[in-house]
Amino acid sequence: MYIPAAFAEPDLSRLHDFIEQYGFGVLVSQNDGLPFASHLPFLLERAAGPHGTLVGHVARANPQWRQAAGQAALAIFSGPHAYVSPTWYEAEQVVPTWNYTAVHAYGRVEVVEDRGALLGIVRETVRVYERAMPRPWSFDPSSAFVGRLLGQIVGFRIEVEAVEGKFKLSQNHPAERRKKVVRALRERGDENAQAVAAMMQAMLPAEG
Repeated sequence: MYIPAAFAEPDLSRLHDFIEQYGFGVLVSQNDGLPFASHLPFLLERAAGPHGTLVGHVARANPQWRQAAGQAALAIFSGPHAYVSPTWYEAEQVVPTWNYTAVHAYGRVEVVEDRGALLGIVRETVRVYERAMPRPWSFDPSSAFVGRLLGQIVGFRIEVEAVEGKFKLSQNHPAERRKKVVRALRERGDENAQAVAAMMQAMLPAEG
């Protein structure tokens, strides 16, 4: 990913936070010599390996897993994004742009077909994504229904070999211009604009 120095986010803890917050990502690998992508929920095991390990599962009918084993793959996580109008800067010689946040993680795919390990992946996925629900859903791991479902999926683990973050939030502009963008985004009111405004505000230099 092209990352100008002003937009680079090197802090591993912040990158891990981002992956967990925006865990529905894209897994990209090669299939028959062409890029192949699946949109999936990921889990992150922060302490597994120097950069953490990504865990998930795909449908057994999905052809991606059959060629992905041992292959270098890319997992893409996208955060909030918003259009930025040059009129907001109230300055000359400025152009439209798009503010956005993204994290890319790279590693080799390990396919998981063992039933016990698959059950563990499913159980943890349900726990993580159901925990915010008023009445979290649960399942009986010994049921025939779950047994059939496990036969229809394949798990994977990707020990992250490299991870990079791009938080493009107008850091290449003076603080006063960035404050004007924050105000304009807040006035737009949509969820993405509000989230970008909050991230930009958090990155503004502290006022003495």
